[in-house]
Amino acid sequence: MCGRYALHHNPDVIALQFGVGMIPQFKARFNIAPSTDILIVREDAEKGRTADRYRWGLIPGWAKDPRIGNKLANARGETVAEKPSFRSAFKRWRCLVPVSGFYEWKTVSGKKQPFYIRPKGQDLFGLAGITEIWKGPDGPVHTVSLITTEPNELMRDIHDRMPVIISPSDYCDWLDTEN
Repeated sequence: MCGRYALHHNPDVIALQFGVGMIPQFKARFNIAPSTDILIVREDAEKGRTADRYRWGLIPGWAKDPRIGNKLANARGETVAEKPSFRSAFKRWRCLVPVSGFYEWKTVSGKKQPFYIRPKGQDLFGLAGITEIWKGPDGPVHTVSLITTEPNELMRDIHDRMPVIISPSDYCDWLDTEN
């Protein structure tokens, strides 16, 4: 699971690394939580690669109640293509979520100890996400879910899940829904 992360880089650095022309206004944050607006990068058929802000917690297009998004902040990579809540978004609307690092908690002596995690030598990287547009009574709501996977060797001792980290050389492949 990925329940919190940080993003505190200069917008110009983010735009350069993720290949977008402009980053929407945002403030550096060190404790980003589900149900808040987060920065995402996606491919747009008409505009090319763009950055935008989406609400973290996917609301499927068919949902009647937007509160379902509170339970869908993460999608298991092993089943994302099959689960009704995620399969449409996975097929059509993938994104990258720029992050400076993410948090996972480990229970130590009955207390939860937070760990701040990022790939060695990378202080800005992208997490795999999927997006959806929910047509609410007040207009469309753009939402996103982060994809998680089994932990790697370094994470295994801390938590049983971790977000999928996309290498910069794989950004294009991830965003291409034909892959």
